Amino acid sequence: MRALRILLIVVVILGGLFVIADRVAVHFAENEAADKLKTTENLASTPDVSIKGFPFLTQVASGELDDVEVDIKDYEADTGTATSGNGGPKSIRIDDLKADMKGVKFSGDYSSATASTATGTATIAYDELLKAAKSQPTDIISGVTAQVVGLSDGGNGKIKVDVKVSVAGASQTYPVLSTVTVDGDTVKVHADNLPKLVVDLAESRIRSITDFQQKIDELPGGVQLDSVQAAQNGVEITVKGSNVKLAG
Repeated sequence: MRALRILLIVVVILGGLFVIADRVAVHFAENEAADKLKTTENLASTPDVSIKGFPFLTQVASGELDDVEVDIKDYEADTGTATSGNGGPKSIRIDDLKADMKGVKFSGDYSSATASTATGTATIAYDELLKAAKSQPTDIISGVTAQVVGLSDGGNGKIKVDVKVSVAGASQTYPVLSTVTVDGDTVKVHADNLPKLVVDLAESRIRSITDFQQKIDELPGGVQLDSVQAAQNGVEITVKGSNVKLAG
């Protein structure tokens, strides 16, 4: 019995040491992966990388990690060629980009890592998306100008676009509920209906103000836009991808 107790104690101690070693190893790997991702994607700050699953060391031995979560704050996404009609921003800030990577295979020297699949979310604040709209007064017809002066949550997945129309020095702001969609690598905002007075002025010309789009190019690892909807603090985008590169 004494020998059995000693054996059990040894097993418990070894098990505890393995857990400690496993957690130390995963913490080291997370930091290394975060630094590598920061360098690869030229990020302003170090992202958060969390390697899921236990034990970590057996995953390393197999050359593939089951699940890796990445969280990037304030990511400056390239917009490619300006498509908003007013010059457009060269980049657009994504407040929070989160991605869940599955089946991450890595090279023997850890210089490269590729996820089989990835899904995630991204949030773009309304003040950032506003940069894609015509926020300067634009002539609609003689003596009439219009401009987008604000974006906000319109409820039920809609964006409220505030359009300021000025006629002979007098101005009025019209709230326009709009639908936001994803078309390839572009976020598009389209007015559902225009106020009657605005329509009477010239609908096609007004729509050149109310309707706008923003291209979002070269997201980390090559993930792509999937869908989008309006939310309280901005538009929430889902992203997805396959063979997504974390490094290398």
